[in-house]
Amino acid sequence: MNAFDIIRAWKDEAYRASLSAAQLAALPPNPAGMVELAETDLDFVAGGRTGTGTGTGHGTGTGTGHGTGGNCTKRAAMIRRR
Repeated sequence: MNAFDIIRAWKDEAYRASLSAAQLAALPPNPAGMVELAETDLDFVAGGRTGTGTGTGHGTGTGTGHGTGGNCTKRAAMIRRR
């Protein structure tokens, strides 16, 4: 099994299910380990939810890309002085 197929087998459950028993036996373990979470584990996950706040969920696109507050400007000035 080449590196592309190994990585695909690690990432693609449908592809992994299509492999023969011999191919599965030859598949090295995923270096990230098995990643399976129960629904009860997901109850403790924070972030990534949509529609939970009062904001629009997106910015105006008018920023500089360096933050929005004075601290960012002060920090950039301190870095330039070093």
